[in-house]
Amino acid sequence: MNSNEKENTKRAGYAKNRTAGGYSNIIFNFFNYSFFILFTIVCVYPFYYLFINTISSNELVQKGLINFYPRGIHFDNYWNLRQVNDLSNAFLVTLSRTLIGTALTVMSSGLVGYLMTKQQLWHRKFWYRFMVVTMYFNAGLIPGFMNMQLLGLTNNYLVYIIPGIVNVFNIMMVKTYIEAIPSELEESAAMDGASYWTIFVKIIWPLSKPILATIAIWTAVGHWNSFQDSLIYMSAQPKLYTLQHRLYIYLNTSSNLQAMMSNSTTGLSDATRSSLLNVKVIQYTISMVTAIPILLVYPFMQRYFEKGIMLGAVKG
Repeated sequence: MNSNEKENTKRAGYAKNRTAGGYSNIIFNFFNYSFFILFTIVCVYPFYYLFINTISSNELVQKGLINFYPRGIHFDNYWNLRQVNDLSNAFLVTLSRTLIGTALTVMSSGLVGYLMTKQQLWHRKFWYRFMVVTMYFNAGLIPGFMNMQLLGLTNNYLVYIIPGIVNVFNIMMVKTYIEAIPSELEESAAMDGASYWTIFVKIIWPLSKPILATIAIWTAVGHWNSFQDSLIYMSAQPKLYTLQHRLYIYLNTSSNLQAMMSNSTTGLSDATRSSLLNVKVIQYTISMVTAIPILLVYPFMQRYFEKGIMLGAVKG
């Protein structure tokens, strides 16, 4: 076999392997894309279902006829939410605790995480291990409530803010991220006379934006969706109920009203029956309102979220 024949045979083999690999890639891509498309639909459809039911005819929604597209489109349900007692106040409480709590948590996580990277910190290993231990041991609900009561934080707005300022997991993430930053940056700044605070503010903080943005997303979602602390610590302060707590109360109330309607033997007034007919719609609308802010914020923070997770999880 001469050189030309060998070359032709080799090319034919390459072409055959390329064709076989091409078919394999096509099949793999088909099933891969199909799976993720179906997975995306499964994740998105509940929000889509809620939304189309909030803007469709209330009568059709009550009959369960709205499944894939809206019918009788209107936005009165969102406008009528202003009639729900204390909903606007609960929204302001939740918004304020989300903004303040997230800002303080991010600041403390960044500062404490930076301090934990300094070998000069007094008893650094002890404080770090002490913090880590708190991730695995918890006093429980009753001792926690008694502690908050002794500190005067029950029925106090500060109970939403103070307990969550220091989060050990966030501190560990920031510490790992900062340790991946070249130490030469700090050394050069220190040689120029910069203090620890100056180095942190002008060098470490700007370079840590991805991991800090990640922590901000986690914290904001936690504050926005939280209702257990409101349920436990705000028994005597209904004005400080969070939006999720108000939704929880309303869902329970509407369920009780529906049970009363179905079990009543004497019947209810026409006005009561009319309001009960819209209970499902109002539940959907309030649920959508509580989810919309996070759905709007997350896409703008996603690129920082992905970068922070990847870089903060690997130590350089």
